[in-house]
Amino acid sequence: MKDFSGKIAVVTGGGAGMGREMTKQLAEAGCSVAICDISEEDMAATVSAAEALAPQGVRITSYKADVSNETQVNAFAEHVRTAHETDHIHLLINNAGIGGGGSFVTGPRENWERTFNVCWLGVYNNARAFMPMLVAADEARIVNVSSVNGFWASLGPDTPHTAYSAAKFAVKGFTEALITDLRLNAPHVKASVVMPGHIGTQIALNTLREFENDAGVGGAGESYDEAKTRGEQFRDNAITSAEDAAKVILDGVRAGDWRILIGPDAEAIDEAVRKTPRKAYEGDFGMSIFAKLREAIAPG
Repeated sequence: MKDFSGKIAVVTGGGAGMGREMTKQLAEAGCSVAICDISEEDMAATVSAAEALAPQGVRITSYKADVSNETQVNAFAEHVRTAHETDHIHLLINNAGIGGGGSFVTGPRENWERTFNVCWLGVYNNARAFMPMLVAADEARIVNVSSVNGFWASLGPDTPHTAYSAAKFAVKGFTEALITDLRLNAPHVKASVVMPGHIGTQIALNTLREFENDAGVGGAGESYDEAKTRGEQFRDNAITSAEDAAKVILDGVRAGDWRILIGPDAEAIDEAVRKTPRKAYEGDFGMSIFAKLREAIAPG
């Protein structure tokens, strides 16, 4: 899919971060886009920004849907059919996600399952809802956003990170399994898995909004203000911007890549885990890599 002009794309989690940036870049390239999110305010900002870049004839629509809810996802798919007057789409980008649910041992079960369901069931529900529309296109691709935590289930030795990591491992495995399935049963549809490192997005702040600073979102005893500051720092001090990450993803789609890593941190950790997998959860394995990268790219 070297050219997005005249195509139709679906982007989940399109209200902010990489979802917003991909929507803008797709629209600018002449692709009509349907987004979903749980924040109508965020989606309105995305639609406005994308429409300002889009050539005449490109259609940008939004629909409020919780991707973990199959009924709402099916309603979103019906919205796409109706609003875009189509029986097919060319691109499904499963991007929606939240954090939280860090500890399986001590954290609230509902937080753990909420995070897992958004990050994994969101991919599954949308893949189910939109697969017939992908198959109906002359060429199509499903793009599932996993994470560096889809091959390294850690935030470091002092922070449990179980729900998000488990979900992102599931996303990675599902996408890789789809490659053979699609080759046999729908060879004109391809699959790509995206594994970002630290990207400058709202995910930490959105997670705080989702759980209202319940246990498992911040550290033990962390106040709301401390968690908010940490979320802002995560957004503002990232190695890779959301705009740059979106470009890497869409360039990967154009190139036909099935495996898209984003950022030097993702590249470095992927290489280190493959090289010494038995040491991946010992000491400061990943943190030392992040520290060296930050030192290397620091201004001056």
